Amino acid sequence: MSTSTPLDVIESAEAVLGTGSLFRFATAGSVDDGKSTLVGRLLHDSKAILADQLDAVARTSADRGFGGEKGGLDLALLTDGLRAEREQGITIDVAYRYFATDRRTFILADCPGHVQYTKNTVTGASTADAVVVLIDARKGVLEQTRRHLSVVALLRVPHVVVAVNKIDLVDFSESVFVQIADDVAQVARELGLREAVAVPVSALDGDNVVDRSDRTPWYTGPTLLELLETLPGTDELDDAHEPFRFPVQTVIRPQGALAPGLSEDEFRDYRAYAGQVTEGVVRVGDRVAVVTPGQAPRETTVVGIDVAGRTLAEAAAPQSVALRLADEFDVSRGDTIAAAGTLPESSADLYASLAWLSPKPLREGAKVLVKHGTSTVRGLVRAVTGRLDLDTLAVSEASGLELNDIGEVQIRLAAALPLEPYATHRRTGAFLVIDPQDGNTLAAGMVRQHPGDSEDERYWI
Repeated sequence: MSTSTPLDVIESAEAVLGTGSLFRFATAGSVDDGKSTLVGRLLHDSKAILADQLDAVARTSADRGFGGEKGGLDLALLTDGLRAEREQGITIDVAYRYFATDRRTFILADCPGHVQYTKNTVTGASTADAVVVLIDARKGVLEQTRRHLSVVALLRVPHVVVAVNKIDLVDFSESVFVQIADDVAQVARELGLREAVAVPVSALDGDNVVDRSDRTPWYTGPTLLELLETLPGTDELDDAHEPFRFPVQTVIRPQGALAPGLSEDEFRDYRAYAGQVTEGVVRVGDRVAVVTPGQAPRETTVVGIDVAGRTLAEAAAPQSVALRLADEFDVSRGDTIAAAGTLPESSADLYASLAWLSPKPLREGAKVLVKHGTSTVRGLVRAVTGRLDLDTLAVSEASGLELNDIGEVQIRLAAALPLEPYATHRRTGAFLVIDPQDGNTLAAGMVRQHPGDSEDERYWI
């Protein structure tokens, strides 16, 4: 799915903070739950704010009379970067920030809370290792909370943390916190989320965000930062057991000076296929299959792995490399290179769950483009088979999808693709639905199993 953390953010984080343990997380919640303030508190209390940034925030806070006579910092200004956001006091776009502690480097995505910006939440959460869902302690679980938890379940984000914010405004009540935690646990069970760890916090004052609060003696769990420092990240998991997957981005032909390690003849005949290893590991000598949409797989052998003028013996997700193959197949952007014998048979019938992100409604019979990996093929929406009811969390019958709906569809593709269920392949099981007329993104999609492959396969299981 192309809805991912911008490459320049990742490169900036690695350049400044190193390439150690990297953990991506996003915030989500209803309007005025304090998401930007919480992120600002994390940045401030973890000493990740430069002095000139802090001075600028202090001046702006003072100009607005923030904090009354006592003064103070409007920490939301550290993440709300758009002029419209600052003027209205709301978050509109996803704000990416990075910081580091002694234990881990973080990339965070501060997502909007308004319903009309749910698509931005999908963007921020699509590549996250964890999502921090904020709940106002005075309001409890709202419809937007259910919507965000549904998105988290749909995207199969590995970890969910619930920050019960503004606990100071309910006199640090243990009973209020326990009731909200129980309500969230019930919603999580209904959506199939494995767990949702709750933490009582005050983003404004800093209670249990970075430092443990003595105003909640009844809470003995970790602070929010301690949780984020200890949850296992996707990049830390052992992915060696996953089958190798490599969507081809482009074909590389000889240019410029002779590449290191190659003879003149090898350089003249050089042809490599560049892209990112999305799953598994590939080694020189491995048998692989090249899959072109609508065609039968062709098997060959990996004879070289190149990156930045160097040759490697192996590469693993999420490295970006160039592969050289033994046979001169016609390989181009949109093809997939995978471990031989591991890809399912390509299919033109796509059964999927969609997070509908466009004000233009989806109706049966609609013609769309489906972007799967680096392939883009035409598709016809044959059926809308259900829509998630956010009140009951049950799938009800539907003839179409509206903005921010979460539903299930069947799409007929113009060319067969090697479709794998999102439940077991989070990277390669994702796709985008695009408007063929204007190129706008209409939905984020997750491949489901064929209905005949399981008795009751739903997207949240």
